[in-house]
Amino acid sequence: MSADPGFFTVVDAQRACREFSDAPVPDALIDRVLDAATHAPSAENRQPWEFVVVRDPQRRARIGDLMRRAWEQHGREHSVGRLSPELFTAVDRGATGSISAAPVLVVAAADTTRCLPVTVPSSIFPALQNLLLAAGAVGLGSALTTIATAFADELRTVVGLPEAVIPVAVVPLGVPARPLGPPRREPFAAHTHRDHYGTPWTTP
Repeated sequence: MSADPGFFTVVDAQRACREFSDAPVPDALIDRVLDAATHAPSAENRQPWEFVVVRDPQRRARIGDLMRRAWEQHGREHSVGRLSPELFTAVDRGATGSISAAPVLVVAAADTTRCLPVTVPSSIFPALQNLLLAAGAVGLGSALTTIATAFADELRTVVGLPEAVIPVAVVPLGVPARPLGPPRREPFAAHTHRDHYGTPWTTP
């Protein structure tokens, strides 16, 4: 059985991007990443995802204001001391402006008339993971953010979501402002067990 090395190259390089250049993002690339998103599994194959692609500067600014307010009112205090200084600085910069400065914000939502509310996460987040990986594959930076949903009703108003369609995340898309470098991850074996928790996973 052979594996596609290109796929694993994309997976191994995937990481959050919080600063973007002004380079334009063609609609064709957005089509490609959203098509990939919709090939994810969903509970009962209900496919409840709805995506609002926000290019309008004023709407992006309003979404950015929701991010900033949520971060300043709750997120910053919760995160300080829990994140490394380097990561905290990056998250702080992103939440207060650099994420909403991306040329595209994708508001991902779930239509609860097409699924059970309890299955929203298991349907939407696989689609978003596909979206993130596809973005990396076509050379775009991205990040999975949920902080703006702290003001879900206001976010719904900004992009005109009906009452039954609930916002789940905001994903910025754009060309990274600088090379991201590889993600920092602990080895999978450090958190993998064979047959019983506490029995290390080892391979010959």
